[in-house]
Amino acid sequence: MKRYGICLLLILALAAACIAAGYFATRTKAEPESAISNTTYETESVKENRVVINQKQVEPIAETGLEQFYLVSETGFLLVFSQDQSTICLYTHIPITDFPEKEQDRLREGIWFPSMMEVFHYLESYTS
Repeated sequence: MKRYGICLLLILALAAACIAAGYFATRTKAEPESAISNTTYETESVKENRVVINQKQVEPIAETGLEQFYLVSETGFLLVFSQDQSTICLYTHIPITDFPEKEQDRLREGIWFPSMMEVFHYLESYTS
């Protein structure tokens, strides 16, 4: 019985020593970070109001209708061209095989959209 008591005491002492060593090991690693003073950390939340002061001078940008976009399949992937059909505006990396057969035929011919937002809505409706 005395032998079990000594073993238990030895195990408790060893556990206490491990806990103390762990505490001191982590405490010394944390000290250099706490030594930096006057440090501000960015957060994702915004605490202040972001209001435009001179709202009379801010005008929304109206769509003029001059800019159109052309969605077409080339080499099996969808590309978005500007109105001149030579400037690539967006590489989508979306394979044409993700679309139904009927839409694949339309995409091979090319589809015109009045705005880039319309292109995004179209792509989202078939890829989500």
